[in-house]
Amino acid sequence: MTQLTAGNSAPYGSFYDGKGVNFTLFSANAHKVELCVFDEHGHEQRYDLPVRTGDIWHGYLPNAKPGLKYGYRVHGPWEPHNGHRFNPAKLLLDPCARVVVGGVEHHPHLHGGYDEPNLEDSAPHMAKCVVVQDKFDWEDDEYPRTAWGDTVIYEAHVRGLTLLHPGIPEELRGTYAALGHPVMINYFKRLGITALELLPVAHFVSEPRVSHLGLSNYWGYNPRSIYAVEGYYAVNHDPLSAANELRGAIKALHSAGIEVILDIVLNHSAELDRDGPTLSLSGIDNRSYYWLMENGDYQNWTGCGNTLNLSTPGVVAQVVDCLRYWVDSCHIDGFRFDLASVMGRTPEFRQDAPLFEAIKNDPVLSQIKLIAEPWDIGAGGYQVGNYPPLFAEWNDHFRDGMRRFWLRQDLSLGGFACRFAGSSDVYRRGERKPSTSINLITAHDGFTLRDCVSFNQKHNEANGEDNRDGTNNNYSNNYGFEGLEASLYIKERRRDSVHALLTLLLLSQGTPMLLAGDEHGHSQHGNNNAYCQDNQLTWLDWEHCNDGLTTFTAALIHLRKTIPALTQNVWWEDGDGNVRWWNKEAQPLSADEWENGVHRLQIQLSERWLITINATEEVADIVLPEGEWRAIPPFAGEDNPVVMAVWHGPAHGVCVFQKS
Repeated sequence: MTQLTAGNSAPYGSFYDGKGVNFTLFSANAHKVELCVFDEHGHEQRYDLPVRTGDIWHGYLPNAKPGLKYGYRVHGPWEPHNGHRFNPAKLLLDPCARVVVGGVEHHPHLHGGYDEPNLEDSAPHMAKCVVVQDKFDWEDDEYPRTAWGDTVIYEAHVRGLTLLHPGIPEELRGTYAALGHPVMINYFKRLGITALELLPVAHFVSEPRVSHLGLSNYWGYNPRSIYAVEGYYAVNHDPLSAANELRGAIKALHSAGIEVILDIVLNHSAELDRDGPTLSLSGIDNRSYYWLMENGDYQNWTGCGNTLNLSTPGVVAQVVDCLRYWVDSCHIDGFRFDLASVMGRTPEFRQDAPLFEAIKNDPVLSQIKLIAEPWDIGAGGYQVGNYPPLFAEWNDHFRDGMRRFWLRQDLSLGGFACRFAGSSDVYRRGERKPSTSINLITAHDGFTLRDCVSFNQKHNEANGEDNRDGTNNNYSNNYGFEGLEASLYIKERRRDSVHALLTLLLLSQGTPMLLAGDEHGHSQHGNNNAYCQDNQLTWLDWEHCNDGLTTFTAALIHLRKTIPALTQNVWWEDGDGNVRWWNKEAQPLSADEWENGVHRLQIQLSERWLITINATEEVADIVLPEGEWRAIPPFAGEDNPVVMAVWHGPAHGVCVFQKS
């Protein structure tokens, strides 16, 4: 029998050098590590990894080739009360595997045990890792490197974006390949977005509770392997071709000047809580990988059963390597980090947490786009405004503020202006710039824009939790009727509010993020937590989309690019020519108006552009500032000759003018 030689302690995972395969595995507390390889009949051969260098176990298997299926069995103490859950009866995935295939998502033999170990062999039911050799011809691909001030983000789901698109070949719909199809490239260019932000594409599985309801984890926030590209979005759902199909799409998007940002989940794993399966990390080194309570149980600062300990040195190094893999091998332009406060826990949140410092000091990761979802659900987890300078942040103050101002009329003009001007009260410190604020009205998590003006209550019954899931703080307004169908008058009010909210999103200071489908009029029928709805509730309906709204949205994005105050990415100062604030009489606002004034306002940007706002229930005449002002697209035609001195503002109306 071929024996393993020492091999090397790097790189992470399995690496084919043309003559054999080097295997490495991090475990600080293991006593022995067995490499388990499987032939085409599923027969298992075990080898002890012969060398430990620091906390990296490694060995080299001569003559092994790409396509080899493998996993690990890791030996050590079974002491759950001390955080150790080693159980060699459980086949474990390599955390750094590039491809994962086969197995079942749920089986009793996958569970590691409670007080005593479960000694049933999990290998017959367990997924396997596959040795691969990354080969892809990038030709002359270049990262677009779009400046933050010029960035407009479009958040989308790989499958839901194109599954119903009649212009995409049927076999490509809902796949990575569809993202780079000329039809989609042309659409993105028409819309004017500069970055496509994809919901998770790392390999994930559904939670047992969701599967038992006959549903599936649609969003993908339950990772089983964060290096492996999810096979479900590949043509024919083939995990072996998934990575290159994703690379092909990225290459096509880059050629059109469009960046690709990945939503990545580093805060928890699919092993869930003590009732969950033993798939990888808990069996490799539970105490190193997870935050634990004194009794050995899992800290649940994520709401998903466990929380990864991203302060452990070996885990930090592995996570940095993972991020580098996505950038170096897949040409990713940036990341959005789900529940990112976990990244800064030590366990208290710190700006100089080990992972933050490692990213800052990495010559590649420090140069890409980094976006934090700046909270988790644990004590001290809400950290909006407190991330290191390299990170932009989802701004929930902007989201809630704009909805409250326009749909609820319960935010002052001063509060509105602060959000419109980049939320300087939150982000203006040190090296941080206005682009730090990722401005959003909606995201995958919550109501769509159409639902914000159609539903006052969430309607999540289809999720199987008796409508208990999802937030109750929607700050929405159905204008008197719950649901999509309503009178013509109500529909017109809703249309005007959608136009206004899109205008405020796309013409405010900061980095705008548009939810895919909002420019279509997409509705999830009041479901504000559609994480488990892989069906027509979430798939974009391209045949019945509102093309007029798409044209309106595109015009706003292209208008944004012409206004220096929105693209130069500097904080606005009094008298700098970037912004002036006027009341409805074209006079500076008084202190009382800022605090108690009616919701009518004019915002003059870069001297030449004027946004007029009437967020009240009544028609209002608004006197424009001195000069010759003409309404411009999308509020008037390209060659509008009409010079206006007074805008007859409709209720819930907004308009943009340009000075001649």
